[in-house]
Amino acid sequence: MADRDKNWDFYLRTLSASARDSTSPASDPSLLESVKKLCELCKAEKSDDLVARIYSSINKLFQRSVASLSQSRSSHGLLLLAILQFFLDFGESVLHDADPSLRTFFRSCLSRDFADPVIAEATIKFLIVNKKKLQTSFPTVLPQFFPLLLKLIAWNGEKLEKSFLKIFPALVAPGSFLALFPAIADLPVLVVALEKVEKSSGTLVGNSIASIKNSTAPEMLLALMDEAYTGSTIAGGEGDSESEDSNTIDVADPAFLDLLKDENDFITERHWTSPAIAAALQAATSGVQSDRLKQSLKIAPRLLDVYFAIALRDVNDSLICALIPMLMLRHAAIFPDKIFSYEVRKRLLEFMLASFQRSPDFISLLKKPIVDRLGEAYDSQEKTELALQLCWAIGEHGGGGESHKDAARELFESLELLLYENLSSSRLGLRQGTTSTGSEKAGQSRLLCFVITAIAKLATYHRELLPRGRVSLAKVVRSRLSDARVWTRARDCLGLLNEPAICMSVLGSSRHPRGEKYPGTVNWSDGGTKMIAHVPFYILAGQAGPPFHDFAFSDILPNR
Repeated sequence: MADRDKNWDFYLRTLSASARDSTSPASDPSLLESVKKLCELCKAEKSDDLVARIYSSINKLFQRSVASLSQSRSSHGLLLLAILQFFLDFGESVLHDADPSLRTFFRSCLSRDFADPVIAEATIKFLIVNKKKLQTSFPTVLPQFFPLLLKLIAWNGEKLEKSFLKIFPALVAPGSFLALFPAIADLPVLVVALEKVEKSSGTLVGNSIASIKNSTAPEMLLALMDEAYTGSTIAGGEGDSESEDSNTIDVADPAFLDLLKDENDFITERHWTSPAIAAALQAATSGVQSDRLKQSLKIAPRLLDVYFAIALRDVNDSLICALIPMLMLRHAAIFPDKIFSYEVRKRLLEFMLASFQRSPDFISLLKKPIVDRLGEAYDSQEKTELALQLCWAIGEHGGGGESHKDAARELFESLELLLYENLSSSRLGLRQGTTSTGSEKAGQSRLLCFVITAIAKLATYHRELLPRGRVSLAKVVRSRLSDARVWTRARDCLGLLNEPAICMSVLGSSRHPRGEKYPGTVNWSDGGTKMIAHVPFYILAGQAGPPFHDFAFSDILPNR
């Protein structure tokens, strides 16, 4: 008991002496030990009187530490984290609201020291220990500062990834959900920007990027941003003025400022149409990738896995419906690394299809962006793949369901237009004034097979579209396109449409609007355990002629 009282008095005197000292608290390592020991003693004794005795000294120490951050090159992070732990553990006893203190730590300390591996690791451990309390008592703090925490993981890499994933769900909230997706997808771009800042201004540890952007030397920042976005370097005061004007980037360029922000400003748009961003990505991928960039290319897809899992489990339909158009736009705007772009696009498509499966009415609600994406189907291979998956979703879910006939009709017309655009050419995939490679032709053939199937499915689901569906497919059959797969698909689906007895079983949606099952509908989810017959449809249609190729029912399933 006497030893405990002696230790208590010693640690308390250390805090009291520090309050009278004009030097920076970071210069005295005994302060950190004193704060930790006093917290342990308060927990052991469970005495509100002891907490009240030291609260004033600890609160003053916190304020002094924050005030001295700008004048000191030493890190205050560990000391501030220890004080924050005291506020979280005993704040209710002394009526101290820890919310302002937490926000002050993120804005004043972590924004300067996120690149310090010791501070970064200690911060993640602190957030893990207090995750439950932060989510219940301070639910808006972590979602507000998710850009800063993403900078922390982007800079420190895979060594902190496992720990970071434990707190990542706490970053997802209604106010951060939409803005979080582009921030995760752009994690490699963030690394490129941070590395350029370090190269131009020195170490990031102890330097706030906000202060760099607001420095009194704007020419340094202009040179930095020009190098980050164009890969070129501006020699100080030299060179032709006209050339310099064409190469430099405005200090307020939104693409640069948006990447390096510390707080969630609820702006979800990323400026991927900016020539500066395009130039930056070209410069980043043309050279040797740093280890930090390579790690971010692996981390971002794994963060997206957790993000999409949380979205499907916890997020309401209105936010998911608002997210899907963003996914469609970003499908063609991904960091241009082959493996990374493949992994990210695969996850985007899987999430979109899972969302449509859960809420088919999204298809009718998002009719406008879906139609826009179908109109871009031949702009690039990435857009072709997106359009292909959207065609499958339209057909599989009946254009949004039985109650959305107007939307289904408009989607049907868009599919018709996509189909007819190719019937005017004698060779598939060739347009006036253009040539197509073999891979492009194969992609277009695959897309048209899905368009034909989607038309047939919509006509099956909405019977008023059946005559138009037959006309569309008959035109393809008569056109004798050079690609046999497209022509055969159209003929097989037309044969099904002429046989109502089996049409609903094969082409009908597996989802009944009232939760029932359509008579004779095939449950494709059982395909792994039940045999799927290969049926020559010319027999079913009672048509004469040479044997058609055997068309598997599974062919109308998505090729994912």
